[in-house]
Amino acid sequence: MAGRHLCSRRYREFLNLHNNLKREFNEFQFPKFPGKWPFSLSYQQLDSRRRGLESYIEKVCAVRVIGESDIIQEFLTDYDDEHGTNQTPVDLKILLPNRTAITVTVKKNSCTKEVYDAIIEKINISTEIARYFAIFEIVEQGFERKLQSNEFPYNLYIQNIQNTSAASTCLMMKKWFFQLSTEIELCSKEDLLETFFFYQTIEDVNKGQIKAGNKLYELKALQEISKKSEYLKLARKLDGYGEITFPHCASDARKEGHIMCIIGYDSLKLQACREDGTIENKKIEFQWDVLKEWYVDDEGISF
Repeated sequence: MAGRHLCSRRYREFLNLHNNLKREFNEFQFPKFPGKWPFSLSYQQLDSRRRGLESYIEKVCAVRVIGESDIIQEFLTDYDDEHGTNQTPVDLKILLPNRTAITVTVKKNSCTKEVYDAIIEKINISTEIARYFAIFEIVEQGFERKLQSNEFPYNLYIQNIQNTSAASTCLMMKKWFFQLSTEIELCSKEDLLETFFFYQTIEDVNKGQIKAGNKLYELKALQEISKKSEYLKLARKLDGYGEITFPHCASDARKEGHIMCIIGYDSLKLQACREDGTIENKKIEFQWDVLKEWYVDDEGISF
């Protein structure tokens, strides 16, 4: 059996497969099957068991007569994909801004809005607050891409699951607004939101999105949950706070090198860089009140 198979199966389905194979091929010495733990598992333990189940499948399928058997072929064939229904319940792991993760159960064909509705119900925030957040896909260069309403998060999740670490996923929830006054108002309404902004800000400092400069040690001293209000107050004064930096790309305005497009609360910035992304000492900044017109290039070849 050759090629790569991606399918979603629960533990009990793997266990049924194991038992059926043992009955069908009773003379074969099967590899050890990952056991079921009677208590709730951490995400690290779940990931370890997932890898164990993948290893089990690889080993039994390496035996041609087993790999080509009807039992294995039926197990690896996704009924919904064959019949176009995609109604099977699946679990999606979502990272929250406070460095925790939750699992929501949705249908395979659930769109972004349906998945997001499941998230806000799980973490129990109001629809009024929920409109200030969105689902993002973690992509290359530390960039998070906001999902469009017509996308299917499960497809992204299953495509990326082989490349994620035990504590990570390709889907995350983070803030989506562009006014500092909005953030301050939200913090005054709900402590959980201030916690979300606190941890997201720490992450932005760590990856260099927020330029801490000589304030780095002061920020480190405030990097405790009990000091989150002070931490945010200081971070909001720093360059890069609340900005979104897009991956570097070619530009018609430059013969050599690339640019990074940076969108912030007050302005649009074009940062010069080399083709490998190394920052150069050239930057153009446009305040939003001077921009009169813009358009989108559907081909998206260059900026």
